[in-house]
Amino acid sequence: MRFIKTTLWAAGAFLTGCVQAPPPAPATPPTTAEPVLTLPDPALRPARTWDEYKVRAAKRVVQNNEAQMFTGKLPDRLRSIPVLQVQLNRDGSVRNIVVLRTPRFSPETIKMATAAVRKAAPFEPVGNLPQPWQFNETFLYNDQLKFQLRSLVEIP
Repeated sequence: MRFIKTTLWAAGAFLTGCVQAPPPAPATPPTTAEPVLTLPDPALRPARTWDEYKVRAAKRVVQNNEAQMFTGKLPDRLRSIPVLQVQLNRDGSVRNIVVLRTPRFSPETIKMATAAVRKAAPFEPVGNLPQPWQFNETFLYNDQLKFQLRSLVEIP
């Protein structure tokens, strides 16, 4: 009988422990931070001018062709300088690329420059800009056939 009383007491103690309410969670202090004012990213709004559009397009070409780029000061002599006219559709896709200047040395840079533009496409939509929807870009190639874009280079 004593065994039964001890067992019942142990079972009751066990069940009592299981029924106890958990301790209250610590109160979180009220937040007093003011809402952060965020300004719209200028890159998200449509370009207002062709000059602005051309710089954005050049930055996109750079971002998508980093392995073909060189940085720093331009060399005294450039190996090749092809000039392309990029004709666009309303949605920013490339409609056509026209070669405006064929370099005398290293004419293969025309294909390289054209490939760099196509790799960066599509560009931003151009429906808000005046027609014709096109821009020109000059590729400045060094002796290692790496390029910089004239639109992003400051030439003294």
